[in-house]
Amino acid sequence: MILSLQHLSLPIEDPVLKFFLVLVIILAAPLLLNKIKVPHLLGLIIAGAIIGPNGFNVLSRDSSIVVTGTTGLLYIMFLAGLEIDLGDFKKNKWKSLGYGGYAFIFPFVLGYLGAYYLLGFSVLTSVLFASLFSSQTLITYPLVSKLGIAKNKAVNITVGGTMITDVATLLVLAVVVGMVQGDVNTAFWLRLGGSFVVFGLIVLLIFPIIGRWFFKKVDDKISQYIFVLVMIYLAALLAELAGVEAIIGAFFAGLALNRLIPHTSSLMNRVDFVGNAIFIPFFLISVGMLIDFKVFFNSPDTLIAAGIMLVASIGGKYISSVVTQKTFRFTKDEGRLIFGLSSASAAATLATVMVGYNIIISETETGEPIRLLNEHVLNGSILLILISCTISSFVSMSSAQKIADTENDATVAGNNHDQENILLAVNYEETIERMVNLGILIKAHTNTEDFFAVNVINEDKNESSVKNADKLLGYATEVAAAADVKLTALKRFDNDAVNGVYNVIKEQQITDLIIGLGDLKGFSSSFAHNLYSGYLQHNHVNVYVYQARQPLSTIKRYTVIIPQNAQKDAGFFHALVRVWNIARNSGSTMVFYAPNAIISILQRIIKKSNIEAELIIMEEWKDAEETVTKIKSDEGLIIFMAKRGMQSYNPRMRLVPEFLNRTVPDKNYLLIYPFSEYPVDGNERRSVGNHDDFIEIGSIIKRVFK
Repeated sequence: MILSLQHLSLPIEDPVLKFFLVLVIILAAPLLLNKIKVPHLLGLIIAGAIIGPNGFNVLSRDSSIVVTGTTGLLYIMFLAGLEIDLGDFKKNKWKSLGYGGYAFIFPFVLGYLGAYYLLGFSVLTSVLFASLFSSQTLITYPLVSKLGIAKNKAVNITVGGTMITDVATLLVLAVVVGMVQGDVNTAFWLRLGGSFVVFGLIVLLIFPIIGRWFFKKVDDKISQYIFVLVMIYLAALLAELAGVEAIIGAFFAGLALNRLIPHTSSLMNRVDFVGNAIFIPFFLISVGMLIDFKVFFNSPDTLIAAGIMLVASIGGKYISSVVTQKTFRFTKDEGRLIFGLSSASAAATLATVMVGYNIIISETETGEPIRLLNEHVLNGSILLILISCTISSFVSMSSAQKIADTENDATVAGNNHDQENILLAVNYEETIERMVNLGILIKAHTNTEDFFAVNVINEDKNESSVKNADKLLGYATEVAAAADVKLTALKRFDNDAVNGVYNVIKEQQITDLIIGLGDLKGFSSSFAHNLYSGYLQHNHVNVYVYQARQPLSTIKRYTVIIPQNAQKDAGFFHALVRVWNIARNSGSTMVFYAPNAIISILQRIIKKSNIEAELIIMEEWKDAEETVTKIKSDEGLIIFMAKRGMQSYNPRMRLVPEFLNRTVPDKNYLLIYPFSEYPVDGNERRSVGNHDDFIEIGSIIKRVFK
């Protein structure tokens, strides 16, 4: 027999059979539990309890489970830092600090009172016991992220507050352990504070520099993903060396790489996919393996301790979420979502309990150890993990779904007014990936079928031309699919390339056309002729001319130049939405140079948005040329242009292509030609420039930037 009795003995030790069983659980849990409305996250924890050493002992919680599970825990914290909207986080930093204070103080007070007055613990033990409930594990964050509300303000401050509560909890642990061991003095505080500051500076300042250099030099997709894993573990290791828990390092790594991994990029899709498919489920199963139901029937003291722990943890988190909701005027669903996200206790709680359990204060007369945290607290923490994760899963799923439905309803109302059908005119293989990435970046929604690529073939249907078109379009489709975006590939046969593109624009009702400049060609005279005599003749399409010399993710800031009277052009606000999407999806800072009238408009918009922007008044178009020459490495350029006859047109705009070839041949730049006529009832057109039109398009901006 190929499978011997040794392979079938329990616990299973054969690595192939063990991994196969875990994969079957990961596969089956969502399929079975979704039918009865039970979050699969909870199902994985229960499955871990059933097959673990305290259940049927099918699998042991050995080093392989622990290592993979630890990666899953680090992954959860890394994704939380990676997906957080830094612009929104900066604007809401005081709210995050306020919520973090509530989430730490209320559970801590309840836990201390229960430990000191009901369980009779000493002051130091009571402080450590109370700190267990202040920490929180974002175990349901992947569920919330999948619903598309990771950028919701309530989620944002909960993630930021989690960093505060976990750091505070682990600092309490470090201080209590130091006091028990008699090591707390001035040197202790200087060492802890200094090492934490050094750790933070290394990760937040040096990691982005390393990441930007790596992504510029290395195009291989596998190497980029492995690099991300290296950064996660390096940050976790540095955190441990600094005296704090590894999960804090993973969260900081997410913040450090936040702007280098755009939320709509193929790399982000790979990071998210592997984490949710393998590492995070392994972590949930490993948590379940710690649960031992038998201990609750063997000792009433364990049940008493567990009851106090549940009241302190879940009650404290509920109070903090209600107070946060009232303080910052969140909706009831957002308040419940804060409670759902924060009520799960797993990572830092386990870390603190295990440290306290392993510290022996003294011994009894019989030689048995007296621990800082006894076995009743250890076993009670297992019940706390199970119940808190159950509550967290149900509450988070319910409230997050309601918020997602509300946001979707609000978005649907504006879809017909701000249609986006984006077309890429692909001609050069070296430009395809950059054009696809730009197209994804400017899209408001990545899950819609409004993304196209076209290659025009001469009508003689030369076989090599057809093969080349298939190759280019296949590559474009592949790049888009890597970011989980559907791209429709179109081949057109026409003697004139511009005419072929124009036919696609009419057939697919294209709103935005992206044209890429070849690496070696730049802004050639033939391209300029096709642009001015062909592409720009489509009056109802935004045209983008794009030159990319480095990956979009490595651009730290963009210089955006807007000419006089641009707000009076029909397509200005629609084009501005695309620029805003670049800022939101990449995290780059936008530096707007514009006349005072447009600066006033931008100021009103920025107040209601979450991008990082600077506003600089520039009244004369000639000043733009001096601004362009000052662009540094890792910076990009965006210029709003205009066709002859538009209100923002300036004769010097005809000199821009030659000027760019001369001054920024090695920089990324994007020329935007907004459409000049606004479509009404199909074929009828009208010029947009009056007050009513301004209000109409302004309302679009408000909906998109909400």
